[in-house]
Amino acid sequence: WADPTVELVQDNPCLAELITSVLALPEPSPSILSFTLQLAGILTSSESRFQHLQQEKLLGRLFGQEGPRGSVAWEDASVRSAWVKGVHSMVHHQPALHFLCSTGGMDVIFTLQGDPSLFVASAASQLLVHMLTFSLDSETSKPLSTKDCDWPACAQMIIKHIEESLQSSSASHIEQALKLLTSLFGSCFGSSYTAWTEVLWLHIAKQIESFLLEETVQAQPVLANLLLNVARSPVFCGTEGSFWALVTSALEHLTPVQAGPLAVGLLKLCKCPQDVRIQALTVLLQPMDCILRAASQPLEYAGLLDESVSDPVTVESLLSSKTSCAGLLCQTLAHLEKLLSLKHLRVDLPCVSLLRSLMTILQFCNGFLSPTSPLGSTISRNLINCFRVQKSALDVLATLSEKKGCDTLIGSLFDVLLAYLQSPNTSPTVLKKTFQATSKWLVHLQDLSCSNSQWQQMEKILEDVFLVLQKRLCSPCWEVRDSSLEFLTAMVKCLREQKEFRQCLLSSEVLRLTENLLEDPESYVRASAVTAVGHLAFITCFAPEPPVPGNQYGKENTIAKLQEILSTDSEGFPRRAVISIFTKWLREGCTGQLEDTEQFVSRVIQTVEHDLDWEVRLGGLELVEVFCSQTICQLSQCPYAPVSSAVTNSTPQNELLQVFCRAKLFGFLFRSLCDCDKPVGQAACDVLIGLRGHFYPMSPLENPQEIEDSPAGRGVAWLQRTLRQGSLAQDFPMDGGVGVDFQDPESMMLALGAIDLLELHDELNKSSDHVEESPQSLLQDILATVGTIEDNEVDCY
Repeated sequence: WADPTVELVQDNPCLAELITSVLALPEPSPSILSFTLQLAGILTSSESRFQHLQQEKLLGRLFGQEGPRGSVAWEDASVRSAWVKGVHSMVHHQPALHFLCSTGGMDVIFTLQGDPSLFVASAASQLLVHMLTFSLDSETSKPLSTKDCDWPACAQMIIKHIEESLQSSSASHIEQALKLLTSLFGSCFGSSYTAWTEVLWLHIAKQIESFLLEETVQAQPVLANLLLNVARSPVFCGTEGSFWALVTSALEHLTPVQAGPLAVGLLKLCKCPQDVRIQALTVLLQPMDCILRAASQPLEYAGLLDESVSDPVTVESLLSSKTSCAGLLCQTLAHLEKLLSLKHLRVDLPCVSLLRSLMTILQFCNGFLSPTSPLGSTISRNLINCFRVQKSALDVLATLSEKKGCDTLIGSLFDVLLAYLQSPNTSPTVLKKTFQATSKWLVHLQDLSCSNSQWQQMEKILEDVFLVLQKRLCSPCWEVRDSSLEFLTAMVKCLREQKEFRQCLLSSEVLRLTENLLEDPESYVRASAVTAVGHLAFITCFAPEPPVPGNQYGKENTIAKLQEILSTDSEGFPRRAVISIFTKWLREGCTGQLEDTEQFVSRVIQTVEHDLDWEVRLGGLELVEVFCSQTICQLSQCPYAPVSSAVTNSTPQNELLQVFCRAKLFGFLFRSLCDCDKPVGQAACDVLIGLRGHFYPMSPLENPQEIEDSPAGRGVAWLQRTLRQGSLAQDFPMDGGVGVDFQDPESMMLALGAIDLLELHDELNKSSDHVEESPQSLLQDILATVGTIEDNEVDCY
């Protein structure tokens, strides 16, 4: 690719010889033939090289009629795929286009559009898009008209093929043509495409309109994608014209399931006319409106819509059917969640009515609502215990918590949420979603609470929530215990400053139950309990005035329990959670004065250093990085910061080195450089480079020859040699004899100045497959493993 000159082929005759020798084989293997076709395609991407291989009479035997496309090898999908890829590479100049058109190549590509291999069919479609755009861009010098004779020959052939396919009686040909048009309009966004895409649309618009009106046409689902891509192209920026009338017709005539993706796509477009946008929103809201109207008769509340786009009976019949009801609602809810998450939506969503409709769906699903209308009864039967719809509805419910205007329904909303939290029939996955929605609405309720009545409402809801939480923390199902702990953590994160929340928490059994779960038999639950206890500590241990001084949840007791888990738990998840919590505490300044923090960090890294889980060791390095940056800030950059007595009467650099050496940081960092898991070594190197930047901001590296004269220098030189060898951590002698004293400030200062950490960084960043770095290389490794070691499964990790 990098050398487009003909000399590449002339100076390397082995390239042409390779192609010739492969073509001379009576039955070349598909892999060899595929490679040759792709190589030839890349070589012929240059016009001069194309002409050279043409003179050698090789191209016709590769991509022409006498090529592999009529042979037995053609039956292999990899050969057909390679042929398409080779042609795609070749078509970057006019002679290649003319060669294909004159050798029957176009008919082959048209046939491959319907290939049984989806990869080949997709590649053929993309190739036609490339050929059409290249042909029109390179061969057109004057504005195009609707007359075919004005178009270049290759473009004429493709357009004629599209038109014939659209008028075909074959559903597969129609679908292929529509997919090709969809790809074409999806790739034409530049101003140079505007003129001819408009002409092309005029060629096909009538046929597309007829498909919308013919209910028997099976290609209708593809039409939504096509219209959406056309709407995105720059041709139809204006609000006038027949195109938007066609879009409106599509919203009316496509089924609600087919129209949904088109509607949500239109609502994301900034240039869509407002009347079309309102109609698209109406399509999405119609099932939700039907739910509200079916819930009670006479209608208790106003529906979502004044009028519908299509016949309401269509939506009612879909919701009445057991097979289609859940599918339609899940699709609608997924689209609404997308819209609600957009920052700028150019239509107003009726959030209050939408929330009421969501609550109705959730009540239908758990059987808490008995509708009086026949339609409501049918929908209720279809939705009872439907987990898919419950999860989708709860997702939208959570997103609605960020919208204004839903305050009047909060009481009823929490009644629905609490019913789900309390019900024994709520599945673990639905319960998890319910917890997530509840925590979001609790935060919203906190923002609202300003009057006495609202404070009382908040307090009552919190009491009910904690009662349910106590029950769920004791569930025999580990997924429920795990979700309950995650919910508790989410509440503490958002509400720990709120007085009512702290009171409800401390008066419940939640603290005791959470601490008990530190010994849960399931490791996921223990990890979630560690995280919950870590966040609860901000209330029980680290608050300015802990609620109950000297109680069982005191700081020392909590730290001791978590340190015990870090050193003794048999599973990695709880240990990872502990190191993550310790880092969070350190970041938020909860570990006390510098001496306390120093001892805390030292104890933790001495435990972490020997952990078999590389993610725990990596977490230890993150802890060290936070400690280093905080200590540097405290001792170097903040002249008024309180400095402990242990580090006075010396320069800031010496003070820092003494603190880091006493905490045994350097031994941990240098040994981590040789960790057998590369991410650990990379992280350690990053921390050391940061420290070197602080201690040696401007000076170059020390001369290795000069430093060996002193005892400390000899140790550092040994360390440098050891690091270059990439020895594992256990190879480090710790007696300080031939090795280095990691707790000696002078040695560590010298080590930071002498060792080329940037060179080490580059070495660590080299991937194991840097010689051949590709997904194919990885797949070959996996296949090789499967083929040679029959008794062992592949290690997917």
